[in-house]
Amino acid sequence: MSNRIDVKKTYKLFINGAFPRTESGRTYEVKNAKGVFIANPCLASRKDLKDAVVAARAAQHGWNKATAYNKGQILYRLAEMLEGRRAQFVDEIVTVTGVSKAKAEKEVTDSVDRLVWYAGWSDKISSLSGALNPVAGPYYNFTIPESMGVIAAIAPETPSLLGLIDSIAPIIVGGNTVVVLASTKAPLSAMSFAEVIATSDVPAGVINILTGKKDEITPWMASHMDIDGLDISGLGAKKHADVKTAGTENLKRIYSFKSADPGRILAFMENKTVWHPIGL
Repeated sequence: MSNRIDVKKTYKLFINGAFPRTESGRTYEVKNAKGVFIANPCLASRKDLKDAVVAARAAQHGWNKATAYNKGQILYRLAEMLEGRRAQFVDEIVTVTGVSKAKAEKEVTDSVDRLVWYAGWSDKISSLSGALNPVAGPYYNFTIPESMGVIAAIAPETPSLLGLIDSIAPIIVGGNTVVVLASTKAPLSAMSFAEVIATSDVPAGVINILTGKKDEITPWMASHMDIDGLDISGLGAKKHADVKTAGTENLKRIYSFKSADPGRILAFMENKTVWHPIGL
């Protein structure tokens, strides 16, 4: 009879479709609701953020050029794969947060539903925001929404999985790429979701997930000149003013959201106006 070896999972970062360790070599402890040690996720550094932004920028053009139908199908595939690993996510949420199994089940269900909901908006958002504008002249004048570029996001502490989905899905469905900082206290769901992303149809670099301390990473996100927008929904209200001040130098668009709605997609999109002559 052989002794069973309990192999502990190593939680890394998710950058450009790969799972690197933080360049700093630092980790921090995650404990459950009873104070029992669970894991040592990476403590991401400024250099890790820089690498993630470089990956997101390189992927943004191709992702933006994908059809709305294609983006919707890819988000739907994420929902399918998350559903297929339901038991794992329920166990992780229960273990780390101490909530009941029923509440963890509901969070996973809501996360799957939220991905499907945002997938459905992929080919409808232009109808909601776009317009045919009346002009005095022999022209058609169209306004259409376009992606902004690279967006960073601070995911809320709880719910850790659903909060992560709400940080990622509305950003990428509009054609942006994202660098998201996961829940500090409960990052396990985020890194397991990275495994879902890595084995799905999402191109490398479209979604990048970091783990670590908000106070350490957020100021660099706000001041980074190649980040075009920032979702600070997971950041305490007292810190919003400082972040917005740090983001003024490159006119970064910074928002905080309370719920899921189409406006969350449009917040990180820009309006492009096209003039087209009418043939006589």
